[in-house]
Amino acid sequence: MDDRSPKSASIASTLYAFWKFSRPHTIIGTTLSVAGIFAIARSLVGETSGAPWGAAAIALFACLCGNVYIVGLNQLEDVDIDRVNKPHLPLASGEFSRPQGWAIAGTCGVLALLLAAWGGPWLLATVGLSLMIGTAYSMPPIRLKRFPVWASLCIFTVRGAIVNLGLFLYFRRALSLPSGIPAEVWALTLFILGFTGAIALCKDIPDLEGDRRYHIRTFALSLGKRPVFYIVLGLISACYLGVMVVAPILTHTSTGWLILSHGLALAALWWQQQRVNLNDRRAIARFYQFIWKLFFLEYLMFPVACWLGRQSL
Repeated sequence: MDDRSPKSASIASTLYAFWKFSRPHTIIGTTLSVAGIFAIARSLVGETSGAPWGAAAIALFACLCGNVYIVGLNQLEDVDIDRVNKPHLPLASGEFSRPQGWAIAGTCGVLALLLAAWGGPWLLATVGLSLMIGTAYSMPPIRLKRFPVWASLCIFTVRGAIVNLGLFLYFRRALSLPSGIPAEVWALTLFILGFTGAIALCKDIPDLEGDRRYHIRTFALSLGKRPVFYIVLGLISACYLGVMVVAPILTHTSTGWLILSHGLALAALWWQQQRVNLNDRRAIARFYQFIWKLFFLEYLMFPVACWLGRQSL
């Protein structure tokens, strides 16, 4: 028996709807990317330097608000498609009205820009470019998600290049680090570029029905599920193997940790893919969530490698 009052139950259901609206896997990814880049930047600082936690908090909240704006805008423009592909989302299910969705997305977009401006030019550039690309991805008349190449380019440009390089430059300024971007950050950025390219391809495999009905062209529709699935596996495998190959030349990281952790993650990927039935939409969706977990894990594994490398210097 539920002992909650109607008011508390209503608040809880609204908060849960907002959590779904924010697309939790992207929120977790954004949080870990900010924390991971901050940890890598912090590992390059001497023992006597303080950590600017205020700067980290501003970056985190600005990026989270920007995240909600981008995913919210996508849902606002895809209500009919989501009723087929993702009926649990709050706009598709009717938990939120369109005016409520616009209010949430608009408020988060404004807050993201204000917080980023407070943080300085590098954070403003990072958040501003991300919001511009996110808007072009979803909003007509541009609506780049209609075109497979442009849609994928939007996703891995933001998640791969803009977030990693922009946040590092922001933290470099906050921590008074030497100019330039170290090889470790470039290696992580290239890894994330390839990995988010794979995510961009995989996310469309379980959504074929709605995309076909509303004429959204995707690689999964053009090439078929199986070829795209194996392209995804190949891209992610190349990312892991690439890190394992370059690990010995990354002087500020632990070579052994990078090779061991990425080898285990690669083995987990290939073990998991054996369980995927491409004729089962739910199985594909579970695999998509699994590769997001691997994405999350990278922002834990790489900073650990940097901190272990620092201890050995």
